[in-house]
Amino acid sequence: MKIRRKLGGVCGSDVVVSWRLFFWFVVLFVFSFVLFSTMFVFKGKFRPVVRSVRSFSTARAVIGDSATLSPAVSIREAVKLPEQTLVFLKYPQSLRLFTKDDLICVFSSGEDSSKLRKEKPEAVDGDKFGGQIVRCPETPPGYTVSLAISRWTMDDHLAAGPTHQWDWLVYDAVIDHDNSTVVFVKGLNLKPGKVADVSRYECVYGWDFAKHNRLIRSDVISAAQEIVRCRTPLTVLNGPKSAHGPVKVSVRIKGGTGMLPSIAQPDRIVHPPRRKPFEMCVCTMTRNAAAVLREWVMYHAGIGVQRWFIYDNNSDDDIIAEIKYLERRGYNVSRHFWPWIKTQEAGFSNCAIRARNDCDWIAFIDVDEFYYIRSGESLTSIIRNYTASAEIGEIRTPCHSFGPSGLRNRPRGGVTEGYTCRVILPERHKSILKPESMNATLINVVHHFHLKDGFTFADVDKEVMVINHYKYQVWEVFKEKFYRRVATYVADWQNDENVGSRDRAPGLGTRPVEPPDWAERFCEVNDTGLRDQVLEKFKDNKLQRLIWEKEEDEGSRQAHNRID
Repeated sequence: MKIRRKLGGVCGSDVVVSWRLFFWFVVLFVFSFVLFSTMFVFKGKFRPVVRSVRSFSTARAVIGDSATLSPAVSIREAVKLPEQTLVFLKYPQSLRLFTKDDLICVFSSGEDSSKLRKEKPEAVDGDKFGGQIVRCPETPPGYTVSLAISRWTMDDHLAAGPTHQWDWLVYDAVIDHDNSTVVFVKGLNLKPGKVADVSRYECVYGWDFAKHNRLIRSDVISAAQEIVRCRTPLTVLNGPKSAHGPVKVSVRIKGGTGMLPSIAQPDRIVHPPRRKPFEMCVCTMTRNAAAVLREWVMYHAGIGVQRWFIYDNNSDDDIIAEIKYLERRGYNVSRHFWPWIKTQEAGFSNCAIRARNDCDWIAFIDVDEFYYIRSGESLTSIIRNYTASAEIGEIRTPCHSFGPSGLRNRPRGGVTEGYTCRVILPERHKSILKPESMNATLINVVHHFHLKDGFTFADVDKEVMVINHYKYQVWEVFKEKFYRRVATYVADWQNDENVGSRDRAPGLGTRPVEPPDWAERFCEVNDTGLRDQVLEKFKDNKLQRLIWEKEEDEGSRQAHNRID
């Protein structure tokens, strides 16, 4: 059927319009509308788009034309550390983050493509502003580091960002409850436990440190060890966000070597609620503690600890899976990735700042240290007994060091059940801190803090409470201490430096070689007090194992392998 309709055209001619032609025109229009609407809705739903150092021709062939629409993911910067390089990825909002399997570390030397080296990253962690930290292997001398996407051809990779050396760097920052900025710095080489002259330094804020006329300078309030406290400018506290991302902060040495490179973007601590949710918390810094974490958390939960802050210092074991397991069981445990080597004091200061909003008291102990209360009371009860005076801001507990106790292999029931022989005299002490009593410098040495004026500490009687420090475990475990010490001012054991330090094991020297009599060392008195408490309070009588023992260990309960 045809309709003849007169249309006024240029020539005034008749035009014949076909219904069939009109029908197919409508179908084509509807199909095109649906197609382009779908592309708009689902744009960006697949993999994050990345900025390549080459054209996107190769990438387009692999992941499609959509890769050219929004090249958004980029390398912000990188930091070279001993044994690894950290690459910081910057993401736009709402894009899915890459996984470890998505990425390849690419090391290049100039324009010579024959020298291109590729390795899988060791791990990928999130940062506090929605980006990622990729842990690549150590960058070879003369090479730069970048990242490629595993589905690309290897000629394409992200453009490398600025690369910093670890020993001269502002590496973290946080805006404290009083609106001052606490800046963590490597390279100032300030003396341990001493307050530095603040007139030598100034703090510098900016979104782009290359634009010197746009930098904001402020006074330093205090400087000690690896921490500088700055007076935060109002323009930083209240100013608008920049397209470059969060503001950075650095430290300038007046009349000296100038401003340190910085990757530090300060985040703000929320003001504490009227009532803190936890009475007792614990902070620790550790590496590869997956094998002992379950026992450490569950035991301390049983004596009154309610919250755990785990500062993970480059673990490559299953610690993340262990923390997730504990969270599923109802334990309030959080992991904070802290890749900075030999910064235990700074890490504890960082933890103290973050924990003060939640915690009345914070204990600073290692994962091989366990509070032992002889009476069986709770830890919170002991604290109350020692803090009747409002001027008590810290409680110090002596430590007993335990030896291998005749064992050759890890005790299946955990350290509290397996190690029962120790050195007679206590070694050092560890502290439980009231965070409001911390001195503004945040100085801490051997796990205790300098306190504000008006506060003092209390020593716990060793007949009331001690810390069982399972320091000298079976050689398989103990030799890991030779890898690297976490404390800033303690020499690594493989260095021929300060060999007589109490931090070291007497008579071992600088090489991780097991002495023939290792299993019998450090055994001066038999002490089964905590072991007996653990078997009484933490044993599942139905399953005939301790609550932290894994199922695969059940058949090996008797395998202590003691030496006859």
